[in-house]
Amino acid sequence: MQLLPQFRLARPRDLAEASAMLAGDPNARVLAGGTDLVANLRDGLGAPSTLVDLGAIEELATIGTDGGGIRIGARVTLARLSADAQIGTLYPAIAQAAGSVAGPAHRSVATVGGNLCLDTRCVFYNQSEWWRRANRYCLKYRGDVCHVAPQGNSCQAAYSGDLAPALLALEAEVEIAGAGGSRRIALTDLYVEDGAAHLALRPGDIVAAVHVPATKAQLRSGYRKARARGAIDFPLAGVAAALRVEQGMLESLRIAVTGTNSRPFVLKETDEWVGKALDETLPAAVGKLVQHQVRPLRTTATAANYRRHVAAVLAQRLVRELSS
Repeated sequence: MQLLPQFRLARPRDLAEASAMLAGDPNARVLAGGTDLVANLRDGLGAPSTLVDLGAIEELATIGTDGGGIRIGARVTLARLSADAQIGTLYPAIAQAAGSVAGPAHRSVATVGGNLCLDTRCVFYNQSEWWRRANRYCLKYRGDVCHVAPQGNSCQAAYSGDLAPALLALEAEVEIAGAGGSRRIALTDLYVEDGAAHLALRPGDIVAAVHVPATKAQLRSGYRKARARGAIDFPLAGVAAALRVEQGMLESLRIAVTGTNSRPFVLKETDEWVGKALDETLPAAVGKLVQHQVRPLRTTATAANYRRHVAAVLAQRLVRELSS
């Protein structure tokens, strides 16, 4: 690690002021918990002119009702989210995902918005400055080639946030504050399959909150991940699922994956099982779908094919558990 670069620290009083600061300075960055950003800055990954600290904007730190659903402010900590009784009861996948991030000290300051906007990661990118310089910079930062896929022209760094798949499985929307006001989009539209620029945010945009719709009767959800160590590590693969069963028949099924692609994504082709009786063919089919749709590459020290199989097994086990 190296010393932090010189920067100006700004503390806006509200979202409009924060958005104006970001829109007026292309080299400014948002600071909330800082667990991802500060570590990257200490590794020489970026040198922002200004850090816009959201700590004084209280509306970002609230959890409240939203119609029949729930609104979670972007500055709510993961520790608070994982311990919230209402969320744990109605949306177990969210509580499980929040509680699985890093260690207790990280979760006490890491935020919902920060985890959703987590930078993509790669074994060729998340290194010290001297290592990256000695091995030629990569396409994601300062270089012109992706060392994972040198024959291509796009960055293959993987997205590894834990909250996104849980929220995607529950069909959440994200509230974005920008220079032109506030707007809501489906969470899936926040992400782009590009390791170097994976967030579809405009200049001045800030993720302000997440809106999770009301749960339907008998909806069950969960999140499972695999990592090299039982704490601290980012997921080698993570899977969230939300399903509803009535009288032995599958009424709905939604599965989302993280850690394998440059964006978290919702598994396709799961609707074909809706309306059918539950049996052991469903987990087996889900495992095959995961293996066909994930795209792990050499972005971690663990083999890509291993991560593909792990993602499939996690999905199988989770679906089997939720449907029993």
